[in-house]
Amino acid sequence: MNMLFFIVFLLFSALIFRLGIVQIVQGEDYQRKIERTEDVTVNTSVPRGKIFDRDGQIVVDNMPQNAITYTRPKNPDADEMIKTAEKLAQLIEKEIDEVTVRDKKDFWIGKNKEKVKAKVTDQEWNAYENDEITEDEIYKLQLERITEEDLKELTADELEVLAIYREFTSGYALTPQIVKNVNVTDVEYAVVSENLSSLPGVNTTTDWERAYLYDSTLKTVLGNISSSKEGLPKEMVDYYLSRSYSRNDRVGKSYLEYQYEGVLRGQKTKMKNITDRSGNVLDSEIITEGQRGKDLILTIDMDLQTAIDKIIEEELGAAKRSGGHPLLDRTFVTMMDPNTGEILAMAGKKYEVNDGKAEILDFASGNMTTSYAMGSAVKGATVLTGYMAGVNQPGEYIVDEPLKFAGTPNSKSSWFNRGGAMGISDTYALMRSSNVYMFKTAMKIGGASYIPNGGLKLDPDAFGTMRNYFNQFGLGVKTGIDLPNEQDGYEGYVDQPGKLLDFSIGQFDTYTPLQMAQYVSTIANGGYRMEPHIVKEIRQPISDSNKLGPVAEEFQPKVLNTLDLEPGWIERVQEGFRLVAQASEGTASRYFASAPYSMAAKTGTAEGVYDGEWDKSKGSRPMTWNVTLVGYAPSNNPEVAMSVVVPWAYESSANAISINNVIGRRAMDAYFELKKQKAKAKPAEAVIDQDIISNTTE
Repeated sequence: MNMLFFIVFLLFSALIFRLGIVQIVQGEDYQRKIERTEDVTVNTSVPRGKIFDRDGQIVVDNMPQNAITYTRPKNPDADEMIKTAEKLAQLIEKEIDEVTVRDKKDFWIGKNKEKVKAKVTDQEWNAYENDEITEDEIYKLQLERITEEDLKELTADELEVLAIYREFTSGYALTPQIVKNVNVTDVEYAVVSENLSSLPGVNTTTDWERAYLYDSTLKTVLGNISSSKEGLPKEMVDYYLSRSYSRNDRVGKSYLEYQYEGVLRGQKTKMKNITDRSGNVLDSEIITEGQRGKDLILTIDMDLQTAIDKIIEEELGAAKRSGGHPLLDRTFVTMMDPNTGEILAMAGKKYEVNDGKAEILDFASGNMTTSYAMGSAVKGATVLTGYMAGVNQPGEYIVDEPLKFAGTPNSKSSWFNRGGAMGISDTYALMRSSNVYMFKTAMKIGGASYIPNGGLKLDPDAFGTMRNYFNQFGLGVKTGIDLPNEQDGYEGYVDQPGKLLDFSIGQFDTYTPLQMAQYVSTIANGGYRMEPHIVKEIRQPISDSNKLGPVAEEFQPKVLNTLDLEPGWIERVQEGFRLVAQASEGTASRYFASAPYSMAAKTGTAEGVYDGEWDKSKGSRPMTWNVTLVGYAPSNNPEVAMSVVVPWAYESSANAISINNVIGRRAMDAYFELKKQKAKAKPAEAVIDQDIISNTTE
């Protein structure tokens, strides 16, 4: 017995000794392991860069707004999240319009565990226990058997809790998710801030909303961004995730916002979330302050842009009311600096009737995404193509006469010469818009000469030859503008040689209004095809300010190609364009001869079958006429070039309208009047923060 007691004594002594080591010697180590935390670094979004026009007027801004967020832990507890949602629902008002039937069913299941269990029969439960059906199949059965009467049991308060809980679960672990950022009152913001200690994961912050200050101007070119709920577009998730984006980041979805996403997105704030072993967020601290995106300075003059928008709205509306084609629904104007390629204005409007109400909506993007037959406005390219192809010489006279070919019922002639023959020069051909001069130029390129009542046999390569020369002006190829989705036009189907004659007067292939502006700029500047661009500079941002920071990048003029011209060639076309606008017989002189500036221009009219959207049930497509205008000023020292395109303007020559010339004159007047006003205005104070410049230099 003594031996047994001694052994027991030794065992108890060993146990007490071991407990002493664990509690006294190693106690702090074990306590630290119990209380161990993890540091997890996450990125949070910052406001996007702002967009200004060429004069520093803000076009796109960020409007701050109160926001309530929730950061979900790595290992969320649904019951705890619902409790937090219930507490938050007592402090804020949350709309329930986004709550779906599926959301309600899931929430009802969580609130009625006994009732939902009864939705499954004993036989089905037995099958589940015998692994004959899965847990997912059981849940599916429960969802299917929840009735509308069951869902009516959810009260308005419970639905509000559900709406909040839905936002909690839609986020990603350790990443702040917006719960409410619209119409968050100051009272709600303050009350939630005061109760953050009892609302795990909830926080109050300042969010932002993209604000486009010109609602009906240039909107389709500026583009848009995704919402905080939408996050990354599904089709580009992998692309953005590989570039350090989060799934709920707002990104540019179209046009300028999309094209310059990498510039506008900014540098995210890096935050360290301190979590316990269960993944619950204990604290957060900022590691690196973020910086909003860089600012864009556009080449656009918003004063000019809005003035032209107004002109288009007035003239398009007037044309619809008096004599315009029933299908007339759009008008485009592009103005650019022919020497630099800077887009000064890109205006487009579309007439629509919605719910019986007529509206004129922004369609500026149509300048580069839609194309049309442009008619005689392209004849400057035809004349220069004749020179470059070696078939014509500057000043050479060609007989303008009605052309009659074997097998064709009608002759092809110029509008001013339906009979007889007259020798005309290249400049006269442009001034009066001779079709026959262009026809015979095309025939020469095709290796043929005109024989009255004879056949028309042309070299099959003639189309390729003429198109290649037209491409050098920017016609039929992308202009290179710094925007996505640009169209390069449509090449007509060649089924007979006579189509080459139609091509030479702009009634076969289609071009965009932007291509027409680039084409006339190439003529205006002496033969240099300039790449058009809509962004002039990228600037460093200044926090909480509408001032402009220092230049981060400046876009220089870029020559895409130079026409291979002999001395004096392009001057002949420039003179022809001047005569169009200023000589008494010029096709645009009625509108521009009295202008206080010296205008050079070329008008165009293209007859053809309507090629817009068409309901086949209405029968065959009607015939329509497109009217166009290209030009530049001053004619002797061009500083602005312009294209005006009005598709489907009228039905026949009997109701012809000159909306192209009226808009062109008013647009040019607006340009020079604004130039005069700005020259008289007091120079604006410098808007660049000098301290930032000096700091950057240092």
